Amino acid sequence: MPKATRSTGLPGLDAQHDFMRARRRAALAKLAGRLRGEPDDVGVILPYEEVVEALGFVSEHRVGPQVVPLDAIVGTVDRRREFDRRFRPTSARVRSRWEHIAAAMRRGEAMPPIDLVRIGEIHFVRDGHHRVSVARSLGREDIDAYVTEVVTRVGAERTITLADLPPKSLVREFFERVPLPEDARAEIVLSDPWDYAELAESVEAWGFRLSQDRGEPVGRGETAYLWLETEFRPVVEMLRDADLIGKRSEAEAYLEVSAERYRLMRTHRWDEEVLRRLVQDGARRRRR
Repeated sequence: MPKATRSTGLPGLDAQHDFMRARRRAALAKLAGRLRGEPDDVGVILPYEEVVEALGFVSEHRVGPQVVPLDAIVGTVDRRREFDRRFRPTSARVRSRWEHIAAAMRRGEAMPPIDLVRIGEIHFVRDGHHRVSVARSLGREDIDAYVTEVVTRVGAERTITLADLPPKSLVREFFERVPLPEDARAEIVLSDPWDYAELAESVEAWGFRLSQDRGEPVGRGETAYLWLETEFRPVVEMLRDADLIGKRSEAEAYLEVSAERYRLMRTHRWDEEVLRRLVQDGARRRRR
């Protein structure tokens, strides 16, 4: 039997010990994070509203009852901050209800399913914070839940923290400005989140020139599709054939080489002369 679930045979007394142990673990985890130099937000429970605002709400639908891994529950829909990211209690205010639920679980009483909201790989508690906390403290690995799935413009991986939200917001803003088809979005990968804003400006400028050539406005959706099919993908293929991508992502190579093309020749065109100059310039810079 795991250390956390050792029993004296008195569920009420064991529940008190469980709570004190969980509080101690929360304090030790916070201290350990400080000593390791981790950012303060690594252990902070994720707030649903801030995450959705950064990632961009699209839609939601009810999934229904599921068994959910407790490790995947890292956030809350509630505004209270009485638990850390691993749902260890950070406040004595939850003690009475926490110990009541812990004693019931130790007696083997059935618990109603909790209510969760799922975004990508992570879950937010809408109802059942204490049940999640106690279940984790007692060494459980999963929990019964009613799940609502929320779809966002940018996904959420299990390791996401508060510090990741501003960069995620930049990615979300890019796909709002450049509404590419869902199956094409994985092609746009930039290691520096600020580059998404630069690429968005580049696509919008490309769309402006397209509108001028046509003599009529071109909408964002059509601009994004035509840029992908007639500009980005053909140029990436050309750069790959010329060995100009290197260790960068395709989008990083496109963005950098496009800027270099304009610096060298003051043109937005792509042709054999542009490619020759880019290859020559790249070779000169590598020899330095």
